[in-house]
Parts: sequence; C-alpha cells; structure tokens
Amino acid sequence: MNDLSIYFKPCISEELEFEEEQMGQILVSNYGAFPEIETDSIAIFSVPEFRGDANEIKLESESQFRKELLQLSRSKNWTRKIYDLGTIVPGDDLKDTYFAVSNVTSELIKHRVLPILIGGSQDLIVATHDAYAKLEQLVNICSIDHSLDLGSPESDVGSDSYLTSLMLKRPCYLFNHANIGLQIPYAQPKDLKLIESLYFDVCRLGEFNDDFKRAEPHLRNADVINLDFKSIKASEVFSHAANPNGFQAQQICQISKYAGISDKVNFFGVYNYSDFNKISDKLLAEVIWYFIDGVQSRWGDFPIGSKAGYYKFMVELENGNYSITFYKSHRSDRWWMEVPYPPQKDAKYERHHLVPCNKEDYDQAMKNEMPDLWWKTYQKLT
Repeated sequence: MNDLSIYFKPCISEELEFEEEQMGQILVSNYGAFPEIETDSIAIFSVPEFRGDANEIKLESESQFRKELLQLSRSKNWTRKIYDLGTIVPGDDLKDTYFAVSNVTSELIKHRVLPILIGGSQDLIVATHDAYAKLEQLVNICSIDHSLDLGSPESDVGSDSYLTSLMLKRPCYLFNHANIGLQIPYAQPKDLKLIESLYFDVCRLGEFNDDFKRAEPHLRNADVINLDFKSIKASEVFSHAANPNGFQAQQICQISKYAGISDKVNFFGVYNYSDFNKISDKLLAEVIWYFIDGVQSRWGDFPIGSKAGYYKFMVELENGNYSITFYKSHRSDRWWMEVPYPPQKDAKYERHHLVPCNKEDYDQAMKNEMPDLWWKTYQKLT
C-alpha cells in the first residue's frame, strides 16, 4: 500500500487509558506513528472541509466523537482490525481536499480496507466517486437524506448540488442512486420527475416509518453509504442545523447496522456534521459503532459464483417474454433477483445484475406483475 501518512495529522493528541472491554483497547490510532494497515480491515478518518456548503460553515470547536467512540464496549466476535487514521487537513483549495480524499479512499478500497469518512460537507461524496473512477468500478450510492441535492446543471459542485455534478462527470461511474428518508416538502416536482426518468430509487421517510423492509434492499445494493447527519430529527441531536422532522436516533443506528451487514458496501460516509454537542457526539459514535458491528457480522451470502447456498425460484410472466429468477439465501433468508443484460455489455455490469429485493417482489411476480425494481434495473443495463 502506498504511504498515506502524508495526508493525515494525528486524531488524538494524548494517550488515553481504557478498560479491557472498551473500543479504545482494540482501535489502532494514528498516535506517535502512522499504523501499518492490514487488508480486510476498517479505517476511520475525518475531513473537516465545509467550503462546499453554501452557508460557509466555520467550526468554533472540535468534535469529541472519537473519545465517545473509544469508550463504547467492544464486541467479542469482532475479528477485523479497526484503525483511526486521523484527520485530513483541508487543502489550500477545495480541489486539493477532493484530491486527498480520492487518493486515500481509492488506495484503501484497492487493498480491501473499508473507509469510514466523517465529514465535512456532502460534496465530499464527489471525491468518493473519483476514487471509484480511478479503480474503473461502477458505483451504487445510497443516500440517507431529507432532500435529493440535485441543484442545477449550472450549479458549482456543492453540498446541496452534488448529485447533478456526479451525473455530469465524464466518464461517469455512477450506476444507481437511492435515497432513503426523502421529505417531499424539500423535493421539487421537476427533480422527482428527473429521478424517476433516470430509474433511480426513492424510499420516502413516511414509507420507511411504515415498513423498514422497503429500505433494506437499497442498503444492500449500495457500494457507498452517504449519510447526511441533518437527516436526523433536530430534537434528537439538539441541533439548529437539522430539520424538525427526520429519523429518530434509534432508526439511524438501525440503518447503520443494516448498511454494515451488506456484503457489497465498501464505503461509509457521514456528512454535514458541524453543529456538534455532547449528545450529537455520542450519537455519531453509536452510528459508527453499529456500522462496524454490522460489518463484523456479515453473512457473506452475496450470490456470486456458486449458487449452491440458495433456493432458486424461476417465474415466467404471462403475456410477455420475461422470465425472472429469484434467489433466497439459506443463511440469512435474504432475497435477490437476477436481471439479464446484453452479452455485448462490458463485464463491469456483472456486479449490478443481481439486485437485492424483498419477498414481496417475488410475490408480485407470482401474481404476473413485473416488479418495479426489476424493470428499472433492466432499463439501466440495456
């Protein structure tokens, strides 16, 4: 692995003492010397870069989420090493920060190290896209967000316009974008129409509150989790920057746990964390903890290679030329459906034609109805 220490400053300026069962006993931090990072591990780092936010946020103090995280109890079944690489100091220019984040992220992912980035404004997700572009890998992004952050084609890259910036990149490596937690008052009709025309996915906050299972396949289908801290209800974190409606604290931890369990997710970012206090620092620490716990608890049942560990169901739709194949894991009872793509298409689509779904999609096909998720994926592949 290339030397990444040039991008970081230590995250903790003093050596702290912890009890045997606390996170501080197992987390390897950038204190004294930059750690040697092993493969199949997890690496946390922060990026206090807010120049992409239109509100010109200036931090008046430093978040203490690290100390809160280190005091949490560790789980005995954790096997992956966990590192805290420290803080990427914002560059002289915003593009310098993007460059550093992109290089660090691509290097970690290339060596099977799962980055956990604590931002910073949400436009930093553009640097994450660039990291996947360096690896020439198509990417699915799942945003936990109250808005779509589309902006306009004329907008500069920003925290509230990053998605359009991603779609306009050439080459563009964004294959799919899913939003969980959208609040309709913050979405313009033309933006919703555009999202629909691109066959992107939306699970509104009300739909999530009715049934979490509607959101779970989107988390399982993602490579990148993009969590806007302002999507959490303001009263939950004593924040003036958040909104009156949003996710409750236990819901955001539930989302983090399921995101971690997903075998496909290999990047987790928390953004727009600026209005911090004792409660919000504690919640951020819990969000990170639950994601790590999910990663450490993965089933490893993403159906690639041999399908011996799955039940296979084939459904022929009447009045059409479509046959849909479903797989159900023996281990986790989770479902996927297979969406064909033309043989002349590049092999980079191989990871995207097995789509996580719910049993309800199978039930819908059994009623001779085309699942919406299958059709949208088919349109993107063809």
